[in-house]
Amino acid sequence: MTSAVTPPQIESLSAITLATSDMPRAVLFYEALGFPMKFGGPQESFTSFAFGASFLNLIVDTRAPVAWWGRVIVYVSDVDALYRQALAAGLKPSSEPADAPWGERYFHITDPDGHELSFARPLG
Repeated sequence: MTSAVTPPQIESLSAITLATSDMPRAVLFYEALGFPMKFGGPQESFTSFAFGASFLNLIVDTRAPVAWWGRVIVYVSDVDALYRQALAAGLKPSSEPADAPWGERYFHITDPDGHELSFARPLG
């Protein structure tokens, strides 16, 4: 009798790691958006923030940045409240909250190292 081998399955996202050339500036940005720090800090070369059941990590990298790498899309409980929080912290989102035809309310913001983030919530 032979047994079938089950291929490994993708289970969940553990973390997203983004490069930064300036850890203190990046930490201030993510803290201003409400990401809770779990490890590291402004003077460290690696910092980790809670990201739901996953993590958003920052790592110091002084190489030249890529022109555009993509976008991280984060679901939040209140898109408009987070937008107002970002503005109150002096951050400059690249778009105002809007309802998208694909059924999400969202806004975009770019971090100090050029990583684009989209904060969204499914509509209705």
